[in-house]
Amino acid sequence: MESTDARFLDPVGRVRQLPWGEAAREVVLEGCSPLAAFPVRPGRRVAPGWWWSATCGRLVAYGSGLMRTQVMLMDRDPGVVALACRPVELVWSERGTVVGHAPQVMARLADGSGLLVDCVGREGPSARLAARAAVVAAAVRAVGWRYRLAGPGDPVVVANVRWLAGYRHPRYGAGGPLSDVLGAFDRPRSAVEGVRSVGDPIAVWPVLFHALWRGLLQARLDVPLHERVVVSASLGEGCVG
Repeated sequence: MESTDARFLDPVGRVRQLPWGEAAREVVLEGCSPLAAFPVRPGRRVAPGWWWSATCGRLVAYGSGLMRTQVMLMDRDPGVVALACRPVELVWSERGTVVGHAPQVMARLADGSGLLVDCVGREGPSARLAARAAVVAAAVRAVGWRYRLAGPGDPVVVANVRWLAGYRHPRYGAGGPLSDVLGAFDRPRSAVEGVRSVGDPIAVWPVLFHALWRGLLQARLDVPLHERVVVSASLGEGCVG
């Protein structure tokens, strides 16, 4: 989209502006710092913070609870290879006025393209965001990227993934127990049955949760996780991984 530019911070923190198509092709935008610090808003339950990303192996700054949830869900997506929050602002002219919009989350995808995401509440986007989203969506399509407005997600799925995220660090999958846990679920069985077949549950449960986080094992995540949930090595009918 020739009329759209991209603003981002270079490695020494200087603001750069390039045509959007050039920036999308040549700049590692997911490696750029957020364009501005995320503000602390009084009365908000979730303040800005940092998410340790298993995908990136580093901390990713986020500015709100909705952003944190999207980063968490995308961190588990095998099609995502890098994540960043607000690393780029798209800039264009509208009736003689310069308009800028920085999507809240960016993901670099395994095919080399990018995904830009704006987070919205259950009430949906405001009229202002919807108008800007239409421009951003057209710009990213022009360079082979994707854009979406993301809602809060299914609360049960989000709660389950949040639990599994507590075991996302590679240390939970180190050593021999992981292969034993995977072998224990070569056929579908309840989580507790498989765990007990491997060894001390205190040592085995974290490994199982790590395997579920990575998608090495599968269980339904659209129902609350519990010890009798059926776990298998492959996605079975009706399962949500």
